[in-house]
Amino acid sequence: MAADVDATLGRAVKTVEFGRRGFVIALIVFALLVGLVLPWVDGHAGWQALLGEAGAIPQLFAATSIGFGVLGSALALATRRWWLTWVCAIGGWFAFVDGILAVWSQQSSGISGVPGEGPGIGLVVAAAAMALLAFQWMKLAWSRS
Repeated sequence: MAADVDATLGRAVKTVEFGRRGFVIALIVFALLVGLVLPWVDGHAGWQALLGEAGAIPQLFAATSIGFGVLGSALALATRRWWLTWVCAIGGWFAFVDGILAVWSQQSSGISGVPGEGPGIGLVVAAAAMALLAFQWMKLAWSRS
């Protein structure tokens, strides 16, 4: 009997219950996926940016947003592991900073001194989705007391 209690307590410590927040996270991940198929830079979609067709900074944001925002979130939601909430929270903020840098890189002057055409709607949607996703993961990660 004591072994069963210890095993149950061990599982409870290692797992997390999402409740409604799990559904909200899933919706934000969907919005991030929509942002990845919309134009980011010069008509290139986010998945094309991942392949290097839009420059180094958008490529970094595409990689981190897919890694932490999509894959990390899916893994955390599927396994309900507590430590993955922290990975998604910290990685999500890192990806969000990459997104802000990607947006900024499309608005600033390059070597030619001519400003870029600006970020595409997909880049803005993806950056906003990463901000919301990182916030949700951070709230969930800090919820355990």
